[in-house]
Amino acid sequence: MAFGCYNAPMVRKASKIYSVNQVNTLVKVALEDGLPSRMIVRGEVSGWRPHSTGHCYFSLKDKGGILPCVMWKSKVKGVKFAVEDGQSVLATGYVDVYTPGGKYQFYADKLEVAGVGELQLRFEEMVKRLKGEGLFADEHKQSLPPYPMRIGIVTSGSGAAVRDIADSVYSRWPCAKLYLYPVAVQGKGAGKEIANAVNAINRRNAKLKLDVMIVGRGGGSMEDLWAFNEEVVARAIFASAVPVISAVGHEIDFTIADFVADARASTPTKAGVIAVPDADEVLERLHGAQKRLEGNAENKVAICGHELRAICGHIAFSRPGMVVVNAVQRVDEAAGRLKNCKKELISGYWGHLRGAYEQVRRIEPHRLLGVKKVEMGKAESDMRKAIGEVLGKNMLQITAVENRLAGLDPRGVLNRGYSITMNEKTGKAIRAASEVAAGDVVVTELASREKLRSKIV
Repeated sequence: MAFGCYNAPMVRKASKIYSVNQVNTLVKVALEDGLPSRMIVRGEVSGWRPHSTGHCYFSLKDKGGILPCVMWKSKVKGVKFAVEDGQSVLATGYVDVYTPGGKYQFYADKLEVAGVGELQLRFEEMVKRLKGEGLFADEHKQSLPPYPMRIGIVTSGSGAAVRDIADSVYSRWPCAKLYLYPVAVQGKGAGKEIANAVNAINRRNAKLKLDVMIVGRGGGSMEDLWAFNEEVVARAIFASAVPVISAVGHEIDFTIADFVADARASTPTKAGVIAVPDADEVLERLHGAQKRLEGNAENKVAICGHELRAICGHIAFSRPGMVVVNAVQRVDEAAGRLKNCKKELISGYWGHLRGAYEQVRRIEPHRLLGVKKVEMGKAESDMRKAIGEVLGKNMLQITAVENRLAGLDPRGVLNRGYSITMNEKTGKAIRAASEVAAGDVVVTELASREKLRSKIV
C-alpha cells in the first residue's frame, strides 16, 4: 500500500489595508507610548540651518548614527550661544514623527554646550538632594555677630578677592583683625582644600576666637566656581560652629555654598559690608546714646533736686515740734471718737437687749412651759402604757416557748421515775442489751442529775 500526502487548499485570511498616513500615525503612537516624554540627547551639531521663519533644522550625530532635529523659533530665542557645526551639545526635548514626511525627528526645546550642561545638571541634582536633607533650611542658619573683632578669610592668597574683602572691612571697621587661610579656589582638589580649611578653623577656634568666617573668591565661569558647588564644601560650611558668609563670584553667580552658608554676599567686597558694621554709624549711634544718657541724667538730677527741696521744706524739718503737737492733737481726737463710739455701741446693745426682752415677754414663756409640761406628762403616760402592753405580750410568748422547750427536754421524763443509761466509752444511750458487752462501764443519769457508774459482768 502506498502512502501519499494530501495538501488541502489554504484559505488566506484577508489582511487590513493601511494608508500611508495611517502607518505613519501608528508609528507616531508607538513612539509616544514607548519613549520617555522628555529626554536629553548628547551629540555633535551637523547641518545647522536657520529657516526664514526663524525655525532651525539640524542633526545630532555621533559615531553610531545621526538624529534629525528641529527647534522652533520660540525655543531658538532661548539659546545663549552661537551654534556651530561640529559643536558638542546637550539637547533637551522629545522624539516625534513628522507624518507628512514619514520620518521621526527630535524636537529640541533647549540647547546647551555639553560641558556646561553636565555641570548644570550636577548642580541641580545636588541642590535638590541637599535641600531635601535640610542643609538650606533657615532654622539651621546662625546670626552674624553685630560687632565682630576677629574675622577669618578662606580664599586664594594671591587673588583679588582677599584684597577686596580687606579693603571693604578696614574702610568700615578698622578695629577688626583679619586672618587669612589661603586655599586653592579652582581646579582639581580645590573643594577638599576649602572644606579642610573650614574644618580646621572650627577645630582651632577655641584658640583663634574668630567671630565670623568669609569663604569665597572672585568671579569666573561655572567651571571656575565649581569648587564651591562640591558636596564636601557644603557639608563643612553646614557643620561650622563659626558663622559663615559665602562670597563667590559676581552678582548673578549662585553656588551651593551660598545656599548653605549663614549669609550670602553677592561679591567679596559685599562680604566685608555684610560682615562688619560701619564705624561712623556706630560712633554716631554711640554719640546719640551718650546725649540721651546725659539728658536723662540731667533731668533725673533736676527732678531729684525738686523733690529734695520739697522734703527739706516740710514742716518736720522747719518746725519739728509741730509734728509732735499735731500728733498729740490727732491722738486726742481719736480718743474722743473712740469714747463716743463706745457710748454709741453700749446704747445700741441696750436697745437690742430691750427689744429682745419685749419679744420674750410677749411670748409668755411660763404659760408655754406649763402647756409643754402637760403634753410631756401625757406623752410619758402613753409611753409607759404602750411599753407595759408590749412587755406583757412578750412575756406570754416567752412563757409559751419555755413550756414547749420543757416538754421537749429528755430529762423531763426522768422526773417521772425514769433514768438514762449511756455507754461511758462511746457516750451513746443504751437502748438494748446487745449494745454492751462484759467489762463495759455504763453511766446511769437520774432526775437529780446524779450519775451512777456500773460495770457489766
